[in-house]
Amino acid sequence: MKENILFIGLGNMGYPMSKKLIQQFGKLQGFDLNSQIKEEFEKSGGKWIQDLSSLQADVVFSMLPGAQEVKKLYLEEQKLLSVLKKGTLIVDCSTCDSQSVCDVFKKAKKKGLLFLSAPVSGGTKGAEKGTLTFMVGGDKKDFDLAKKYLKAMGKNIFYAGGVGDGQSVKICNNMLLAIHMVGTCEAFALGQALGLKPEVLSKIMKASSGQNWSLENYNPCPDLMPFVPSSNNYEGGFSVRLMLKDLQLAQKAMKETNQNLNLGSKVFEIYKKHFEEGFSNKDFSHVFQKINKKEKSNL
Repeated sequence: MKENILFIGLGNMGYPMSKKLIQQFGKLQGFDLNSQIKEEFEKSGGKWIQDLSSLQADVVFSMLPGAQEVKKLYLEEQKLLSVLKKGTLIVDCSTCDSQSVCDVFKKAKKKGLLFLSAPVSGGTKGAEKGTLTFMVGGDKKDFDLAKKYLKAMGKNIFYAGGVGDGQSVKICNNMLLAIHMVGTCEAFALGQALGLKPEVLSKIMKASSGQNWSLENYNPCPDLMPFVPSSNNYEGGFSVRLMLKDLQLAQKAMKETNQNLNLGSKVFEIYKKHFEEGFSNKDFSHVFQKINKKEKSNL
C-alpha cells in the first residue's frame, strides 16, 4: 500500500526537500501559502493541495519559518491536528523554541497522532543535494518509522532524545555557526588588511588549526568559492533574518538556564545590528561586508 505523503512549506528549504521525497517515493502532495511555487512544484512531480481541511495523508512534513507559523498550522488558523486521522506521522522540520514544540507534541499525542520535531542543518545546498543533518526529538518508535523518509533528504539522521531535544541541539549548533562565521570574517578582514591574498589565506587556514565549517564550505569572502551566497551577491542561502531568529532562541535559552555566554551574546548583537541596518534578506555570511573595513579605509 502506497502512503500519502504531504509536505507543507515549499520555500527555500522545503521545496528542494520535497523534491528528494518525490524522487524516492513517487507521488507527493504539497501545500504552501505562496501559490507562486505551485507550477514549479507540479513540474517536479508533486500534487498541489489547495485546501488542508479535506486532505488525505499518512505522513506529514512541515518546514516553516518559526514557532508562530507552526502553531498557526497545527493549533490555530489551520487546526491541522483536528483534520489528520489517528496514527498519522507528523515530522516538523522548523526551528522553534522547545516549549512551543512540546505544546504541539502534547496536543498531537492526545489526538492519537505521532509527532516528531526534526530541525535540520546544512542549508539550501544540503537540501538540494540531500545531505542535510536531522536532529530529531520525540518518541523513539516514531523516529524509527520516520527514518526511511529522512534518509531520502539527509545524510546524517540523529535521534536527540525527547521532543524538545532536537530543537535544543539546533539552537546550540546555530549559535556556534554564527560564532565561527563571524570569526572567519574577522580573520579574512585582518588578513586582507595585512596585505594577504584571500585565496592564499583560505588555503593555508583550511589546512591549519583555524579550519571550520564556514571556511571549508561557506566562505564569506566573495569569489573564493563557487555556488555559495558570497559569490552570488549574498543572495539565497540562510538569511540574516533567520540567523537572528535562531540567535534570539539561544538568548532566551541562556536566560532560562542562567548561562552567561559571552560569544553567544556578542554574535547576537552583531546580527541584530546587521538586521536593523537593512540586510535582513541577505545571506548571513554578508556580515563579512560589515566587518571588512577594506573598502571604507581604502587599504
